[in-house]
Amino acid sequence: MIRRSICVKLLCLAAMFIFSGCGSKQESADIDAALPPDVTEVLQEIKEPEPTPTKEPELLPTVVPEPTLTMTPFPTPTKKPEPVPTATPIPMSTATPEPTATPLPTPSEMPVPTDLPIGEETAGGHIIVLDAGHQRKGNYEKEPNGPGSDTMKAKVSSGTQGVSTGLAEYELTLQVALKLRDELTKRGYTVIMVRETHDVDISNVERAKIANEAGADAFLRIHANGSDNQNAKGVLTICQTSKNPYNAEWYKESKRLSELVLDEVASSTGAKKRSVWETDTMTGINWAMVPSTILEMGFMTNPEEDEQMATEEYQDKIVRGTADAIDLFFSEDEQ
Repeated sequence: MIRRSICVKLLCLAAMFIFSGCGSKQESADIDAALPPDVTEVLQEIKEPEPTPTKEPELLPTVVPEPTLTMTPFPTPTKKPEPVPTATPIPMSTATPEPTATPLPTPSEMPVPTDLPIGEETAGGHIIVLDAGHQRKGNYEKEPNGPGSDTMKAKVSSGTQGVSTGLAEYELTLQVALKLRDELTKRGYTVIMVRETHDVDISNVERAKIANEAGADAFLRIHANGSDNQNAKGVLTICQTSKNPYNAEWYKESKRLSELVLDEVASSTGAKKRSVWETDTMTGINWAMVPSTILEMGFMTNPEEDEQMATEEYQDKIVRGTADAIDLFFSEDEQ
């Protein structure tokens, strides 16, 4: 009931306010004072309603989507077709035919000489090592006289010289050795030369090792002699003794080879036949583990022999006698 009466009063006051032209603030205050307290409280509630607190909406975080990476494929390279070379035809008139290989004759087709000296038909491919003694420039450094020896000797000398011709021993020995190589090759031997020029440096030990490594069936060392006595002359050969401390097992074969060479060269040249000198002082013999001999063709200190040995004719006689001796050496082995 109270609320209803208050509402009626309020409506009346509102009408008065409207019809009074919405008076001034003073008038409004007077009106408020004339109202009973309960109406004033209602008006206050109407005039100044308590603001209803508004709850601010919570801001949701904005999720920014990660950008999507788009892979752009590389263009696939296109392989260019390789051009096919076009063969240029060769005109038949200008084409050069390939040479036709000429077949080598078989051993049965090759001519066999019928006038061979003794032993030539049975050379059997024996290996002969020829050592043309000395060289242009001597090497006077020392090397052992034999394997394990304390005795040292010069490695190699340049040799003697012709008293009449002035020909050096190293030149004479190579002249004869090259001719002997050709003769032995004709007779079917395999020939290995220790040297074929003058400008080498090969010691006596190294020369023997060449023969050893080749597996030589005979090792011939070609030399010329010299003496203080100009009347000394003749041919001789050299080998080790039967008691050689380094290679006595090769004495027998070396001695036989030396004897044959001495006999045949003295016979073919007509030179004085001296002897086989057995000595264990020669480095080139002491290191040889094959049948070996040194041929001293003559004395270059003897004017007559010096001039003889310098001639083609006399050298050919030395070569012929030496080759015949080698034939005999191997033919006796086969008997």
